[in-house]
Parts: sequence; structure tokens; C-alpha cells
Amino acid sequence: MQKEKVFAMKVSKVYPLLVAKAERKGRTREEVDKVTCWLTGYTAEQLSEQLQRDVDYETFFKEAPEMNPHCHLITGSICGIKVQEIEDPLMQKIRYLDKLVDELSKGRAMEKILR
Repeated sequence: MQKEKVFAMKVSKVYPLLVAKAERKGRTREEVDKVTCWLTGYTAEQLSEQLQRDVDYETFFKEAPEMNPHCHLITGSICGIKVQEIEDPLMQKIRYLDKLVDELSKGRAMEKILR
């Protein structure tokens, strides 16, 4: 089976785009970092290290200390696809992160985002 191109994308290239999306809507990089760390189990320092190492999405999620046990509560659509219905585990993790940043950008309260 052919790997998705997104799996090989460098997180260090995509992450600034996620931050920019949030900042355009009045949110901060710290908030994007917070939801990313909540999802993956990385500390802020570990997240920074991963970005500096220029890892791809596959490595980023493979090396994540521990996916949040409540991530299955993330629901809704991203790019027209319901995140809870994505079958590929790695793609689902990537879309979870997209969805969290999307909710942040839409002004949702942090307490509700971090289920």
C-alpha cells in the first residue's frame, strides 16, 4: 500500500502554518503548543526539539510520548471527512491535530477543546 504524502511532510514546515491560522483569529502560538502537547504527550521542550529535528509527521507521532486517552472524543469534520471515521491511525492523529487547531481558530474555549 502506498504511503500518504502527508506522512512524509516535515512538521517543522506545517506547524508554522497551524500557528499562523490560529494567530489570524486572535489566538497564540502558546495555545497551539498547548493543544499539541495535550494531544501527543510532548512537553513544550520536547515539542520544540521535534520541530528543530525537522521530523516528518510519521516520526512525530511515532515518537509521541503518549497520545491523550481522550483523543477519541475529538469529533467533527476536517476537509469534509469526519475525524472519528478515519481508518488509518496515523492519518487520524494528523487530522486530530488539524481539528484541535481548527477549533482553537474558531474561538472555542480551551477547556472545551481539551475535552
